[in-house]
Amino acid sequence: MEAFQFNQAKTVSSALEAVRSQTEAKFVAGGTTLVDLMKLNVEIPKKVVDINSLPLTQIESTPDGGLKIGAMVRNSDLAHDETVQQRYTVLSEALLSGASPQLRNMASTGGNLLQRTRCYYFRDTAYPCNKREPGSGCPAIDGFNRIHAILGTSEHCIATHPSDMAVAMMALEAVVHIQGAHGERNVPLNDFYLLPGSTPNRENVLALGDLITYVTLPPLTNGTRSHYLKLRDRASYEFALSSAAVVALLSGHRIQRVRIALGGVGTKPWRSMEAEQILEGREASENNFRAAAEAALKDAKPRHDNAFKVELAKRCLTRTLKNVTQFA
Repeated sequence: MEAFQFNQAKTVSSALEAVRSQTEAKFVAGGTTLVDLMKLNVEIPKKVVDINSLPLTQIESTPDGGLKIGAMVRNSDLAHDETVQQRYTVLSEALLSGASPQLRNMASTGGNLLQRTRCYYFRDTAYPCNKREPGSGCPAIDGFNRIHAILGTSEHCIATHPSDMAVAMMALEAVVHIQGAHGERNVPLNDFYLLPGSTPNRENVLALGDLITYVTLPPLTNGTRSHYLKLRDRASYEFALSSAAVVALLSGHRIQRVRIALGGVGTKPWRSMEAEQILEGREASENNFRAAAEAALKDAKPRHDNAFKVELAKRCLTRTLKNVTQFA
């Protein structure tokens, strides 16, 4: 780990001021990603600003019946919040499926959204990586790529986004609230993440010095059901090979409204509008679930070690849809 300057911020404005025009500055909250990458010399910030004291730790109902989640809310607190467990079940399930209790006690909402990939080549500076150094190459494409993405990839990057929480929030149509040098702005989560294209080093829309302040979830219609299913190599403390988040409203045995997101298979948390279009207005049946899964994976581009993910993701989504609708 290289030497760096350390500052503590007490307010959002002082945090923003501390990184103004600092191209090599980073905010640190729980540190569960940043500190690891600093130890590996993948991240080498010249300045680190501690934002743990910022007053962004509340979970509050919004006037329209939705939920406002401060960027500094810890994953454990969010997962065990009564409103989240009862109304936004998919989010609680996703959070509890990730990491370990100790890490969830530290990890923050904003930090979770900004997790970096677990790609072996990204985290090992002995290898080139377009995320670390644009134009240097992507050894994962022809290397060992079992955990890598099959959706949203490019010839420059096939790294998978690792977050479970973000997949659930994608299905819940969360909005990210950002404050920076040019004021405040709100970005739907589906627009917050960027596909790698030719610039895999740019993973989201945050500009220099931007800070996530909170996330809002829209209200859910009474009777809405949700579920998160995660498939992985072992039962705990493991990243997803495939996961699915489903939020659905049924009318009898017919699906009135559904939102679907996939994890473990995309370069970002993957919203599947194609699958949603297949299902809305149709009967909750296994044939329709399978058709939706086929639509969700129709553009998959597997590599030599991860071709199994195509069928795995289809089965994961089909099972999640069954779980959500089984009591209809």
